[in-house]
Amino acid sequence: MTMSLPGLLLLIVIAAICGAIGKALAGSARGGLIVSTALGFIGALLGPWVARSLKLPEPFVVTIDRHPFPILWSIIGAALFVALIHLFSRRRSW
Repeated sequence: MTMSLPGLLLLIVIAAICGAIGKALAGSARGGLIVSTALGFIGALLGPWVARSLKLPEPFVVTIDRHPFPILWSIIGAALFVALIHLFSRRRSW
């Protein structure tokens, strides 16, 4: 499937917003726009996978150029990913 340039830019903006919200929910202040965008796309992959595993519905999906983007699960997936990163990257002061 192809996507138009305005559709791609809108998808990137939505992913950045979802990633920033997920990052804020997980308590992370590091990273900027590119990190938030990457977290939004990672969340869009991780969140729906968790939802399908638990047999949960997708309550809020935005369709951009015939490509669905799960807003709620993207935010939750981004927050889970940031939490996992924090869990495994904790420095221990022994």
